[in-house]
Amino acid sequence: MYITTGDTEAASLVERARKLAETTGGTYVPRNKKSLSRLIERYGINEILVVLQGKARLYRKDAPQLEFHPSMGFVRAKRVLRGEPDPMLEAGAVLEGDTIVDCTAGLGTDALVFSVAAGKQGRVIACESSLQLYALLVEGMSHYESNRPEVDEAFRRIELRHANHLDFLRTLPDRSCDTVYFDPMFREPMMDSSAIQPLRDYANPHALDIQSVEEAKRVARKRVVMKEKRGSAEFTRLGFEVLDRANAKTLYGVINVEIGR
Repeated sequence: MYITTGDTEAASLVERARKLAETTGGTYVPRNKKSLSRLIERYGINEILVVLQGKARLYRKDAPQLEFHPSMGFVRAKRVLRGEPDPMLEAGAVLEGDTIVDCTAGLGTDALVFSVAAGKQGRVIACESSLQLYALLVEGMSHYESNRPEVDEAFRRIELRHANHLDFLRTLPDRSCDTVYFDPMFREPMMDSSAIQPLRDYANPHALDIQSVEEAKRVARKRVVMKEKRGSAEFTRLGFEVLDRANAKTLYGVINVEIGR
């Protein structure tokens, strides 16, 4: 993973880029007023992460840039702070002080909502198998600033892991967390390709494995939750009970591990 700064190589940005490279096992390269395309060609790489003031972006030649931003996660987080319900939190039976494992971090949108709901006494661990997305999350969650300090603090509390979620789940003791969550990349995009493609270029495309679900059932105290498209055969294949919501294009499936425990 190669990491650089924007055109302006301020000392603070260089320090952040170097620190990120050290944290993620990446390689810092000075910008030296070169274009990102030139840097990619020079080092023979596919993409480069750019550290900017208050931002972080993944750049790939001839492809849309992917910038860290909580997007709808910020809107949902503010609603939760106002005491409004969130379907994902209801599906996971999430309460303040809970421990949640988000197995498919992506851009951290759901992990943020979990972190706000779990609060300062809770714990959210987010796994991301893609090194590029993991590096983007490390930088973005550490430095993103909004007009809501509670949201920024929730980002800082999230514990990121660069790991395949099955491997990570296997390291956890029985009943060591409250909720385990999966949001696998949909086989067929629901959004226009220009909106979803930047993330799809980096995210793990594989279908969720039944072994991952079995491990999740072992480590969860309350529920295992999966997000999928309405009508998806994945719910049945993996043994999830669908929680229907009128007019919703995406639904949550639940395995209640409290039953029979």
